[in-house]
Amino acid sequence: MSIILRDALRGLLLPALGAAAIFVVSGAVTAQPRPPATAQETMDIGDEPGRVSTADATITEGPYARQMVLFRSNEAPGTVVIHSAERFLYVVQGNGRALRYGIGVGREGFTWSGQVQVSRKAEWPDWRPPPEMLQRQPYLPRFMAGGPGNPMGARALYLGSTVFRIHGTNQPETIGQAISSGCFRLANGDVADLYDRVPLGTKVIIRHKATL
Repeated sequence: MSIILRDALRGLLLPALGAAAIFVVSGAVTAQPRPPATAQETMDIGDEPGRVSTADATITEGPYARQMVLFRSNEAPGTVVIHSAERFLYVVQGNGRALRYGIGVGREGFTWSGQVQVSRKAEWPDWRPPPEMLQRQPYLPRFMAGGPGNPMGARALYLGSTVFRIHGTNQPETIGQAISSGCFRLANGDVADLYDRVPLGTKVIIRHKATL
């Protein structure tokens, strides 16, 4: 089957399936229906410290599954480009291609753009909710050690001198949603894959939407 025909069939089938996102968690396949398009701008749920998501939780179907795509860019291979309005993170591969990951992004009022570098990397990072998050969710702990129940997930890439990060999540169903306080979240299996591909010092470009 050609790539064009396969993609066309996928475009026909996904709406019929209700655009369900499929997650593989510890070998089991679980369908997570997505809300209608009109409800996708901001997901009004809080963080859930203590909720466990395994290190291999990965989106395997639908537009937010990790996949190689056509991507026009003048950036050097290895550069990370985030299009927050589209809910995608790209790792430029060269030759007009990029590896694309589905992400969760900042809720309304917490989106931002700019150019930074990966200044630090951490496996199973600790979590210190920022003041803005504590204002919305005063019940959250002020500190939580890293681990499977930590909302920061399995890996974190720290962005320059900002308070923002690319990190995992113990809420994989929030991928594709505006949910965070400005960080970019991936399912744990996807952020672990990204972590291994992106070295310290990598350029990260954050855009609200794609530019021609």
